[in-house]
Amino acid sequence: MIEAILTYEFLQNAFLAGLIIGVIAPLLGVFIVVRRLSLIADALSHVTLAGIAGSLYLSQSVAVLAALNPLYLGIAAAVTGSMLIERLRRLYKHYEELAIPIILSGGIGFGAIFISLAQGFQTDLFGYLFGSVSAVSRQDLGIVVAIAIVVLVFLRLFFKELFVLSFDDEYAKASGLPAKWIHFFFMIVTALVIAGSMRIVGILLVSSLMTLPVAAAMRIAGSFKGTIIWSAIFGEFSVVAGLIAAFYFNLAPGGTIVVTSIAVLLAVIALKKPVRMKTREVTS
Repeated sequence: MIEAILTYEFLQNAFLAGLIIGVIAPLLGVFIVVRRLSLIADALSHVTLAGIAGSLYLSQSVAVLAALNPLYLGIAAAVTGSMLIERLRRLYKHYEELAIPIILSGGIGFGAIFISLAQGFQTDLFGYLFGSVSAVSRQDLGIVVAIAIVVLVFLRLFFKELFVLSFDDEYAKASGLPAKWIHFFFMIVTALVIAGSMRIVGILLVSSLMTLPVAAAMRIAGSFKGTIIWSAIFGEFSVVAGLIAAFYFNLAPGGTIVVTSIAVLLAVIALKKPVRMKTREVTS
């Protein structure tokens, strides 16, 4: 396998992109899980599906757009979906959770329409739905690297603010933090990660990589920072093991990555009693 990676560019792209995604997806996933927003990842992934399907349809219908990378429209759709979720959360102040099923339903609806309108891209769409090792290009890898840089810079600048917002939203607002804007940018960054991860994990499975490693980490970590570290470790292990299994058994990498994440979670549940997370260290 190492020889194949050194020989074929698409394998190099897939493994490098996977290594990056295996870290940044669980990093954001910790904040998503702690804030009880896990379903937002599902909603944005379905909006991304609509963008991908629309891009594939346009590439068939408009000659000028034949060479358009579907990832661009997928990212645009995910970012738009994240902004709409924030808008709806403000409109329904007492029923904020309504924003998620509204956007999720819209993503599924538009995705189904574009899929039914187009013909002949079933193979391409399967790769976007469940991931594909051979489909990751240098351009896709470059986009993943750029998204990773945005994520790391965002977390570096607003880590403490995100921490406070995650555990005590009322205190964050009372202390003068720009909670609305921080959450707005957090949603955009989350949308970027979901869109950038779809080539490896697949649109329908990317939310699992943002939550399952976190669920396993929360069982053994005694602090918030420990949860972040263990989430990244479990995410990276799941991606690497999943890609290896996908390579040898010719399977969709998204499925093998998610199944590996589930196996890690079950192993942690079976072998370790849950530990209560300490959060005081981050704010000090």
